[in-house]
Amino acid sequence: VTILLGNTIVLVPMVLNAHAGTKYGISFPVLCRASFGVRGANLPAILRAIVACGWFGIQTWIGGLALDALFRAAWPGWAGVAGGPAITFTIFWLIQVAVILKGTEGIKVLESWSAPLLLLGGAILLLWAIRAGGGLGRLLAESDRLRGGTTSFWALFPAALTASVGYWATLSLNIPDFTRYAKSQRSQMLGQALGLPTTMTAFAFIGVAVTSATIVLFGEAIWDPVVLIGKIGGTGTIVFAALVILAAQLTTNMAANVVSPSNDFSNLSPKRISYVAGGLITAVLGVLMMPWKLYSDAAAYIFTWLLGYSSLMGALGGILIADYWVLRRQRLILADLYREQGAYTYDHGVNWRAVAAFVIAILPVVPGFIRAVSRPGGAVADPGLFDRLYAYAWFVTFGLSFLVYLALMRGRSGAPDQTA
Repeated sequence: VTILLGNTIVLVPMVLNAHAGTKYGISFPVLCRASFGVRGANLPAILRAIVACGWFGIQTWIGGLALDALFRAAWPGWAGVAGGPAITFTIFWLIQVAVILKGTEGIKVLESWSAPLLLLGGAILLLWAIRAGGGLGRLLAESDRLRGGTTSFWALFPAALTASVGYWATLSLNIPDFTRYAKSQRSQMLGQALGLPTTMTAFAFIGVAVTSATIVLFGEAIWDPVVLIGKIGGTGTIVFAALVILAAQLTTNMAANVVSPSNDFSNLSPKRISYVAGGLITAVLGVLMMPWKLYSDAAAYIFTWLLGYSSLMGALGGILIADYWVLRRQRLILADLYREQGAYTYDHGVNWRAVAAFVIAILPVVPGFIRAVSRPGGAVADPGLFDRLYAYAWFVTFGLSFLVYLALMRGRSGAPDQTA
């Protein structure tokens, strides 16, 4: 329920930000120029790119672990190789670099064959869970044990909802990178409305069912898919499951964590940084962010990583939507988005009102973030006001930036008479 609600909520800013991409054929960094200025747009672009680099590293680490499990199944002696996960992480990283070097065509080919494999893998996992777990009824009964401890549902709900929204908060910003190729507004709206909530909820249900089955079979909840395939055993099973996980990480990285930062880094210096160069920068930074630490603890992953960056994404999203939908009423001077001197020059290329709105919006959640980072696992046992604000980080920063930006921009011409 929480995942369905979270994905339905984030669908709203995603569709709203997608509109400009379809109408004007512009990418996310270019859209940011309307509100932040032709130079100031580098701020949201780089923040979005850094988050994508972190995700690229996490997905690569998971893929490396799946490759390690695959090697163990195919060659028992691999278990005795020192630094096995590090080696497979490097191999999987190099595979992705090869895809990046092929450009967008390599991504299109990859997506075309991997989608059916992922659907098949999800269906097989669900059938296995129902059969091995003693039926769907027993799995649903066991799912209550996944919560663990004595913490009430409503105590966990805010952070879980914000984490669910935060998972796609990044894509809700750079969705113009994809919808710029959409044939119509109707097609981009229907595609997202039908695709995001339904598929995420379906795969979340599969995840709960499979994890519940692990309680029945192994006496403990195993949420890590790589650990699970090792527990199930059987060379054929491990090989197939590892291939599904590898395909999932590879396609997610290429579509969600390479396209956006490549455009963002290219926006810094379009003449010097190409799409491929931006992708290579992403791959290198993804390693430097030490993804094995971000992924090592489930609680820290939620309370520090997902909630932490969702506050930044929420603040940026509020400004973009306020500017495009309220201030400018979906009217942009397209040519000026690419000019040093034009409607979006502001103060030497920077709209300091947008920067101020961004800073003001994130200030209330900073104390909660600091407290979360300083606690093991990121969970605060005695939450105060700032901790509760941080639990709703995306909602707080989105709402504040939306209102503050409109207040600061009051009196400025928002909707130009000329469109192109």
